[in-house]
Amino acid sequence: MLSRLPETIDPTHLADIRGELKGQVPISSLDRLTKMLTIDSGSVDVDLYFSREGRIPKVEGRIKAILHLQCQNCLEAVEWSFDETIKLGIVTTIEQANRLPEELEPLMIEEEKILLKSIIEDEILLNLPAFPKHEYECFVVEINTNTNEQLVNEETPSRKNPFAILAKLKKTGDS
Repeated sequence: MLSRLPETIDPTHLADIRGELKGQVPISSLDRLTKMLTIDSGSVDVDLYFSREGRIPKVEGRIKAILHLQCQNCLEAVEWSFDETIKLGIVTTIEQANRLPEELEPLMIEEEKILLKSIIEDEILLNLPAFPKHEYECFVVEINTNTNEQLVNEETPSRKNPFAILAKLKKTGDS
């Protein structure tokens, strides 16, 4: 077990030696994710176990973080707790991905080594809510009765109805 997480990993080698990675990744280092956050401080807790299921190398574990997304109602920060269990089968081809057991999602690798943060970031991005919002009613339309009364009391100039001519034609029956 490593207390400090490596930047790049060889997932098949880690599966062969039954490796374990535990530690934290700064949220600010997850470039694609930080573009969607209001605050990029904090870290992601990572607890991953690599092993083999028959001939299939796999990654299992848990990823946890507190993320600050933008509420789509009031546009303020909303705290979102991310806590997901992952089960990935490491594959290099589409055919291998199609043969994976139901409980494993494919982790497609093209090279021997991959960035650990890309696995973490992909899992978080796949699970982000489409429309994050507060659990309570955060967007309340305030009606100022004084302003409304003033608007009603003020004389508004009468506007000419552009369809008045059509109404007259309909009444008279002229074509």
